[in-house]
Amino acid sequence: MTSNKLYVLITTACIVGYVWLFFHISANYTDFSNVKVCLVKEVTGIPCPSCGTTRGVISLTKGHFLEAIQTNPFSILVAMIMIFAPIWIGFDIITKKRTLFYNYQKVEKQLIKPKIAIILIVLVLLNWIWNIAKGL
Repeated sequence: MTSNKLYVLITTACIVGYVWLFFHISANYTDFSNVKVCLVKEVTGIPCPSCGTTRGVISLTKGHFLEAIQTNPFSILVAMIMIFAPIWIGFDIITKKRTLFYNYQKVEKQLIKPKIAIILIVLVLLNWIWNIAKGL
């Protein structure tokens, strides 16, 4: 993947995420139980590992850190990406560097190592089991 493609992908994902959050927050936390987003849950009736991430990020915006973790720990990671990625991309644009891209490549090289990949897969599976047990 080129640096430009990565930056466009991350920027687009952040914009979509901000719009999605705005939609939920501006509706005064209306009950969105009738909004069906997760295809995995719709097809199988079982929540996916990321189910509850939106609710977790909304909890963070309200200052409820523990509630966010209990809803879905991925919400912490998603919120951090949504906050820091645009700042980092802006820095790279202003300085005409590609520090985000170079660090992405370094992290990617680490993630494909079997030991690290297995640990991360186990963490995702544990989160998935927890989501199922919580009845998300």
